Amino acid sequence: MPHLLEIRDLHKSFGQTEVLKGVDCAMEQGDVVCVIGSSGSGKTTMLRCINMLEDFEGGTIAIDGQQIGYETQRSQRKRRREREIARQRALTGMVFQQFNLFPHMTALANITLGLIKVKKMRREEANATAERWLDRVGLLERKGRFPGQLSGGQQQRVAIARAIAMNPKLMLFDEVTSALDPELVNEVLQVIKDLARDGMTMLLVTHEMRFAYEVSKRVIFMNEGRIGEEGDPKQMFLKPKTERLAEFLKSSSFH
Repeated sequence: MPHLLEIRDLHKSFGQTEVLKGVDCAMEQGDVVCVIGSSGSGKTTMLRCINMLEDFEGGTIAIDGQQIGYETQRSQRKRRREREIARQRALTGMVFQQFNLFPHMTALANITLGLIKVKKMRREEANATAERWLDRVGLLERKGRFPGQLSGGQQQRVAIARAIAMNPKLMLFDEVTSALDPELVNEVLQVIKDLARDGMTMLLVTHEMRFAYEVSKRVIFMNEGRIGEEGDPKQMFLKPKTERLAEFLKSSSFH
């Protein structure tokens, strides 16, 4: 069986700056993996390469055995056609720091849009799916509200419901609490913890160390474009093997 996600020797540069310097990573279905590390270590870039928001120069990414973004023909690496890349993007759901909701659409309409346009669902089925996920994130009674009428935490929960409603194989979360006021952070993390308990496959970039410790099956510590250390959260947080991780944890919120 192929891994659900397999990244091999991933390289990515912005101009002269190499941001990812040969990253390898594999995930199985149901895994919850948190990626930690200081700013500029390549965490977000790795996530953006997985769903082709960024092109990458070297290495391969495969989801469920499908090579993402590129194919190899006669030992030449060739970028796939846009339509094919768009289809592959549907394998992942991504939630960003910013909620990216459409301000002129209700919470319900923000979720049904992709279901109707991309998944070609009938409106009744799309509404039922959207309501189920709004209920799941505790916002069913606010389905008719516009983003401007919701708190930041509520908007982020709608964004999570919208991504999951599309039924992706892998959920990607990029610092989803970093734009929120501290008192709103927990409501969003609680939703993610519930999803983890339900067996959803998730790769999360986070600076919430306590959360990473509690929710992860595995933690990846990124350091200067490489994986500096990875393993069981208890082992890594309580007995880091590398000095660099020990320093990072000392300066972070994990005590």
